[in-house]
Amino acid sequence: MKSGLEIAQEAELRPIADVAAAAGIEPDELEQYGRYRAKIDLSILDRLADRPDGKLIITTAITPTKAGEGKTTTSVSLTQGLGAIGKDVMLCLREPSMGPVWGIKGGGNGGGYAQVVPMEEFNLHFNGDFHAVSAAHNLLSAALDASVYHGNPLDIDPMTITWPRTIDMNDRELRNVVAGLGGKAHGYPRQDGFVITAASEVMAVFALASDLHDLRARLGRIVVASTNAGDPVTADDLRAGGAMTVIMKDAIKPNLVQTLEGQPVLAHAGPFGNIAHANNSIIEDRVALKLADYVVTEAGFASDLGFQKFCDIVCRFGGFAPSAAVLVTTVRATKSHGGMAFAELERQDLDALRRGTDNLSAHVDIVRRYGLPCVVSINEFPTDTPAEIELIRELALEGGAETVVVNRAFAQGGAGAVELAEAVVKACDRPNSFAFLTPEGASLTEQIEAIATRVYGADGVDYLPQATKDIARMRELGFGSVPVCMAKTHLSLSHDPLLLNRPSGFRLPVRSVVPSAGAGFVVALCGDMQRMPGLGKTPAFQGVDIDGDGRTVGLF
Repeated sequence: MKSGLEIAQEAELRPIADVAAAAGIEPDELEQYGRYRAKIDLSILDRLADRPDGKLIITTAITPTKAGEGKTTTSVSLTQGLGAIGKDVMLCLREPSMGPVWGIKGGGNGGGYAQVVPMEEFNLHFNGDFHAVSAAHNLLSAALDASVYHGNPLDIDPMTITWPRTIDMNDRELRNVVAGLGGKAHGYPRQDGFVITAASEVMAVFALASDLHDLRARLGRIVVASTNAGDPVTADDLRAGGAMTVIMKDAIKPNLVQTLEGQPVLAHAGPFGNIAHANNSIIEDRVALKLADYVVTEAGFASDLGFQKFCDIVCRFGGFAPSAAVLVTTVRATKSHGGMAFAELERQDLDALRRGTDNLSAHVDIVRRYGLPCVVSINEFPTDTPAEIELIRELALEGGAETVVVNRAFAQGGAGAVELAEAVVKACDRPNSFAFLTPEGASLTEQIEAIATRVYGADGVDYLPQATKDIARMRELGFGSVPVCMAKTHLSLSHDPLLLNRPSGFRLPVRSVVPSAGAGFVVALCGDMQRMPGLGKTPAFQGVDIDGDGRTVGLF
């Protein structure tokens, strides 16, 4: 089979104006970036305000493994499969961060014959939104330090500065740095650090804003430090909120691309799932729900992270009520959770598969806890055996899955996802009882403990001394009952990446709680979470180059 890059480069793409017209986007609402990608003007929401919303389907997965699950591939597959059975569908994705593209993960556009295209542009720079987020974030960083340097008129306590700098790259050396060296003319020395752009609060604000004016208000509320009297210092106090908004003025418009089979795809914003709220923009979802009968959206990482945050944060802020969820697994990943060595995953081992299905069952339970029907999609690999497929199907149904189907779209495109599409349509037609995990107004501790015990399966929560102080501080600032965004490892249902499959008998340690005042939530840091990834020994960028004809090779 050809590589994903070769398939994408050989594809015949529809002109983006044709994709837009077929989706119901008018010419004056389309801002083209070349022939195959565009932005959509927000005036479309005014025109479509009276149109009923389509059905919203959220794609999630089991706990990630080295074996791979294929959540984005499944999201694209489902979109192509719904197109193949004649449904009016639109896919909503986050924009890829170049850090993971150059690191281990590779691209964020799917794979095989289930891809978003143009593949290279989508994964590298795209329409410039990530650069805009980085620029707005770093403008605020510069404004903060300049204010302290020039007489400190806001009486900022430098020891309370919490606003880092950002870059869209994996670089562990930037986690902790010293800035301002070189003498008085070059600033004042202080400890600083960088977060990856996807972990910036500006990215979270961008994803949760409802329009340009809401974006302006949210950016202005960002808290960066405290005064010596203990009062919060915001972006508006530094008079930076307006300029940050101007930088983001074009970025707030959703981006339009397409699948390999021509279905429309919106891609907008890109917060990570383990350190942010893990979902594409609310604006993007609202546009798609007005344009299509079925909207597929993908949440970052597994159901304990992206799915939970979609339900409790995005749906709460956006006013959404999903109709169904698709839970992605593979035979290989399930055997990996069952303790099978990576090098042996191609061998049939029903005992390992049976043990690993505990992780799948845990995620089915999480989806059902939110009152949604759960369709399990087994992303097929050539080494899967009929006995393995049947065992997963049997155990998933016993665990409460609505339906279990095999997805063959990686090799077959939309035709290989017809069974998945039909199962999802049936699930969407059934009544559901979607509800948030905790009611409106629940305290921070009530929310943290509900997520820990009812989603992760913890026995309880241990608050470190700093977290206890932080929670008291959040109450003083008026954040005592805003939504909680949990930051924890994506490699386990627990806080510990070494606790695999379905851990039990653990308590969740919360080390600190920090405000994301612009985003409208607080972040609870669990375990040893880093907001700046590092590169591995052999990162993906080492295999990327151009050939003799100037074409990209090695990108995946």
